Amino acid sequence: MTKTPSAQPSAEERSARIAVTLFPLLILAGGVLAVLTPNAFTGLAPLINPLLGVIMFGMGLTLTPPDLALVVRRPIPVVIGVLAQFAIMPLLGWLVSALLGLPPALAAGVILVGCCPGGTASNVVSYLARGDVALSVAMTSVSTLLAPLLTPVLALWLAGRYMPVDAGSMAGSILQIVLVPVLLGLAVRFFLPGLVNRCLPALPWVSVAAITVVVVAVVSGSAGIILSAGLLVLAAVILHNGLGYALGYGAARLFHLPVAARRTTAIEVGMQNSGLAAGLARQYLTPESALPGAIFSVWHNVSGAALAAYWRRRDAPTSAVQPSQRAR
Repeated sequence: MTKTPSAQPSAEERSARIAVTLFPLLILAGGVLAVLTPNAFTGLAPLINPLLGVIMFGMGLTLTPPDLALVVRRPIPVVIGVLAQFAIMPLLGWLVSALLGLPPALAAGVILVGCCPGGTASNVVSYLARGDVALSVAMTSVSTLLAPLLTPVLALWLAGRYMPVDAGSMAGSILQIVLVPVLLGLAVRFFLPGLVNRCLPALPWVSVAAITVVVVAVVSGSAGIILSAGLLVLAAVILHNGLGYALGYGAARLFHLPVAARRTTAIEVGMQNSGLAAGLARQYLTPESALPGAIFSVWHNVSGAALAAYWRRRDAPTSAVQPSQRAR
């Protein structure tokens, strides 16, 4: 997604910043409309997986060799972030579900959100938070590439306590929805860099439109459970997301990473590919299980933008100080 920031943001960066700011409003409007008129959107369900593939293809288009080379040049912070991603969020999903006493379908959905890789919007939020954007891109890429293996295994282990999980079929779907589109995007970027560079400013808006349709499709199929348990699911999502930020930052601080890398790790851990979680839940669990992923898609963008704004304001009094010396 967004690359290392400069004094004058590129067209891609400006477009991504606007998209991530407006995204929660668009998706919230779509969700409300789906709750009020669910029958109008029931035909969208078959589009969920293809649209997720479009989002992942777009992610592949934004990646460049230097993004992936960072894994070799700076493996320790990448490994710390990815391990934190797949250790903290799945266990937090299980813990929050147990603490709130969620029904099995909703608990499995919350846990599945935690088992998914980092969200693509995290790169933009890291940029807004003055984090380490190159590290953010590397963490998102590695966690996404590992998802076909780790997401089904973790879901089977934790969500499988609440309802049956077909881990093998789920792995196959993640390969089709995530890995193949990302690799195709990388190939197109490699062979047609000029064309891709001209398209980059539009990619955030394509992702916003696609995830909005995914959420509308999920919400329209879960309108009843939203009216009866929506506040409970929202509480679970807020706890899951907020604790993910805190523990992600704490893990990076424990290993003495620089402040910019701590912010990035917090964002990468707290922000999930919740659209993928919603799609997998609808396909392999129940429509109700997809609800936490849909709500997470809205909330983590709101909270991520707020967290980025807080860190930027905190930096203001010490703007003359180097990033590594800023207050923790």
